[in-house]
Amino acid sequence: MTDRLRLSVICPLLLLCAACGSYDFTVNDRVVYTPDPLFNDFDVPDEALRECIREAINDARATNASELASLSCTDAGIETLAGLDTFTELEQLTLSSNNIVNISELAALTVLQVVYLDNNRIIDPVPLYQLPALHRLDLSGNPGLMCPPPGSLLRVSDVTLPVHCR
Repeated sequence: MTDRLRLSVICPLLLLCAACGSYDFTVNDRVVYTPDPLFNDFDVPDEALRECIREAINDARATNASELASLSCTDAGIETLAGLDTFTELEQLTLSSNNIVNISELAALTVLQVVYLDNNRIIDPVPLYQLPALHRLDLSGNPGLMCPPPGSLLRVSDVTLPVHCR
């Protein structure tokens, strides 16, 4: 068999295998490959947040918590962030238009770079003050927000605050 013919047979087989990454492969009724299971060892009491996380894990094909780098849960009806601190490698978080009041769980997410918390019911922004990687933050549309004192968000280069804080 020539090299060109081998490549024409092997390449489609490799592409087929790559496309079937979530399936067991068997040969003569013996399993020869089983993909790693998707991550599901997390406890998030808020049903809306839990469902959003499940979708993100499925989309990212994440097999452990550290593989989830981005989470977008806009207008999902989320009320509490309890349990979100499991996902310590989150870099981007979009929680716009929910019913979130307490964001204390975010203090543990030290690699967060971009956070959208607009149109919620957040009062206390203090958990965001010490996030070392944070550079973009949107807190607009939180009418009860205690306005951050000048200098409290020094690391953040792009901040959007509610009208009453400007």
